[in-house]
Amino acid sequence: MGKQDTLRTPIVCVMGHVDHGKTSLLDKIRGTTVTSGEAGAITQHIGATEVPIETIVNKCGQPQLLNQFIVPGLLFIDTPGHHAFTSLRSRGGALADLAIVIVDINEGFMPQTIESLQILKRFKTPFLVAANKVDRISGWRSCPNEPFSQAFNKQNDYVQQIIDTKTYELVGKLYEQGFNSERYDRVKDFQKNIGIVPISALSGEGIPDILMVLLGLAQKFLESNLHFNANNPGIGTVLEIKEEKGLGTTIDLILYDGKLKKGDTVVVGSLGDPIVTKVRALLKPSPLKEIHTEEKFKAVDEVTAAIGVKIAAPSLDEALAGTPLRVANSENVDEVAREIKSELDQVTLPTGTKGVTIKADTIGSLEALVNELTKEEIPIRKAGVGDISQRDVIEVSAIDDLYYSVIIGFNVNILPDAKEKMKSLDLKVFKNDVIYRLIDDYKDWVSEKKEKSEKNIAELIVKPGRFLVMPGCVFRQSKPAVVGVKIVGGTVKNNVEIATTEGDVIGKVKGLQLEGENINKATVGMEVAMAIDGPTVGRQLKEGDTLFVNVPEKHAKVLEKELHNSLNADEIESFETFLDIKRKDNPFWAK
Repeated sequence: MGKQDTLRTPIVCVMGHVDHGKTSLLDKIRGTTVTSGEAGAITQHIGATEVPIETIVNKCGQPQLLNQFIVPGLLFIDTPGHHAFTSLRSRGGALADLAIVIVDINEGFMPQTIESLQILKRFKTPFLVAANKVDRISGWRSCPNEPFSQAFNKQNDYVQQIIDTKTYELVGKLYEQGFNSERYDRVKDFQKNIGIVPISALSGEGIPDILMVLLGLAQKFLESNLHFNANNPGIGTVLEIKEEKGLGTTIDLILYDGKLKKGDTVVVGSLGDPIVTKVRALLKPSPLKEIHTEEKFKAVDEVTAAIGVKIAAPSLDEALAGTPLRVANSENVDEVAREIKSELDQVTLPTGTKGVTIKADTIGSLEALVNELTKEEIPIRKAGVGDISQRDVIEVSAIDDLYYSVIIGFNVNILPDAKEKMKSLDLKVFKNDVIYRLIDDYKDWVSEKKEKSEKNIAELIVKPGRFLVMPGCVFRQSKPAVVGVKIVGGTVKNNVEIATTEGDVIGKVKGLQLEGENINKATVGMEVAMAIDGPTVGRQLKEGDTLFVNVPEKHAKVLEKELHNSLNADEIESFETFLDIKRKDNPFWAK
């Protein structure tokens, strides 16, 4: 390994359900060494916290292991949850080398936990599960900052049993998601099993184990991926775009290869053509001991991977979270811009002539949303990054198809002018920060609308019906004919046409009476007086005749194709007999 060809710090992302302890875990990893007087040991970066290998082995109480690990430490991404993971991309994959999925051992898996696991599976990222909040288990004896195995041995049998039971519940849930797992101290091969580390992010039990398991995973899985040349032009991924007082629009960047200097020309991804600009300032947070000073950031001249850094430069307004940033020079700037454009073009964002409109906070989360919608066979008309705008609202409101006149937004806001516009439009917007909940909400809404729509159609459709003209029950011969009938199948309503067993239409029902009372419809088994406009009894209509409701051809098509399941047995029988009559002379009738 040459002097400049070294191993960079592995990048670790913490994922999981809101309130399960992501921030507390990062605070504990950051803060424990500060309290033990090692203030300089942990470096605070923009969007990341670097923990050197020396600090980790000392924290684990095993300084003798220092030379056994080849990586220089661990870089923890601070941005919460899977937002960071899907945003941070390197060469088409996930930027994070390792991940911690945090789960409340008492509450178990939640929607965001499952979503995190699905993302990790997709990117084939090595990870461990931190089963947090063991300190909430009734009877737990606190052993601050101790390795889990030591703290576990100090608990009584009852508490140990609860931890074992809850751990195996997690093992079961992980198995359902396609992962084999075991408590970390029982795992022989981390390539075959995911390690579950019970911890307390509050009091620190299990934190040493998390750090050691992560180092082990880095050693086992990542050595070949971590080589970089400190003199290479810098390559990074945009974590966030921020407006900073006195600086204008800035980029929070995770630099994962090479070097970045003040004055460098950089190319950054955007929704249009890549942005070419010059680094005006590189900024890092003030050290912890100087946090009380008014200056939030300290300017530096250069940084080397892997690191989080803030960049101030002109023309960054259109930059996009989750896209690449690369250092270029006057000779290769056009080539670098083409490469970045090509990389972003490879992000599969299918658009079509019909489908839903989707918006997401970053290019990575947009891609994840597209991936899940495609799996559910929900077509996408347009996909974009950023908040829901007035233009989005106007475009979508013009779509005729009810089911696609919607906007699905992941982790985005509705801009004020868009909200104002929506007041006068009938437009449905779905917003959530859990992708599969968004999709479930949309699917439920579609089902509900379809059900209502089918109900409305069913009410308008002429349903099949069959009746018998009862002998000795002719009350009037014509204009209209009034006869006593028995309904022998389906339903007969006012204003439907009447057809014979030959399929000839002979008249229209003008009135129905049951025991002297007017009624709107008569159902199977009922005997009623029926007024029929058109026929004359003795000519077109005779006692003992069986007559049918004349179902119009368009209605018959709908009944056969879409509403057949809504018909009961006697309606089906009447309908099929009626179809046979109609198709005797025309086999393609209502097909």
